[in-house]
Amino acid sequence: MSEEIITSATNKEVKLLRSLHERKYRKQTGLFLAEGMRICLEAISLGQAPRKLVYAASRAHDKPVRELIDACRGAGGRSLAVSEDLLSRISRKDNPQMVIGAFEARFASADVIVPKDNKLWVALDRVRDPGNLGTIMRTADAVGATGVILIDDCTDPYSLEAVRASMGAIFNCQLVKLSQDEFCAFAKSWPGEIIGTALQASVDYRTADYSKATIMLMGNEQAGLPDKLIDATTTCIRMPMMGRSDSLNLAVATGVSLYEWLRHRV
Repeated sequence: MSEEIITSATNKEVKLLRSLHERKYRKQTGLFLAEGMRICLEAISLGQAPRKLVYAASRAHDKPVRELIDACRGAGGRSLAVSEDLLSRISRKDNPQMVIGAFEARFASADVIVPKDNKLWVALDRVRDPGNLGTIMRTADAVGATGVILIDDCTDPYSLEAVRASMGAIFNCQLVKLSQDEFCAFAKSWPGEIIGTALQASVDYRTADYSKATIMLMGNEQAGLPDKLIDATTTCIRMPMMGRSDSLNLAVATGVSLYEWLRHRV
């Protein structure tokens, strides 16, 4: 198939895609960027076709690229063949992936957070680092968690950095946004466990009760959980620190906690 190759950065579609690096434009358009063949193919395998797709014109006849083009057009989206120089300008990387998709951002309502004995949700309070958030989404997906609850002013899960760190989990992870007050009100009626992490906790993470429907509640990278959220937990856990360090990176601590939950399930 012969297609026009776009080389101008002033092209309307190209300008829209470049704007999606900024949060305000992601909010305005409801779209976000996902870069790379693997993550874009993962999205269509989960039923989420790109609304916009740009790809290196030199790869137009590659089978995976054709699959993405067909999925995009089948969903009423638009695909563009571009020069590799322009692809670099869209991605803001010197060595870009050969495809970049713009997908619809999706947030679920709190109604989807329902207690089931074998279900797990991860709740994150004011996470600032997009790499941490993306890594946590990836780990949550790996252990079979249903989704992630974002409390108060978390970093955008649809930033390119968070999406990249999620390695495709962004498409298989339900996301719910709640204020601190909304979460605390919700917690009062939650029949399962809400397990938080805190330096002052006395329960070793290996001895907590993971048998019920669980919300794993993790705090901000610097401040940890505020008192109001600690009060909303049913258990607060700690991890042994054998060296001089008194804490773990948020994504690491979350991963340890989630795999301990999984260990009690398999």
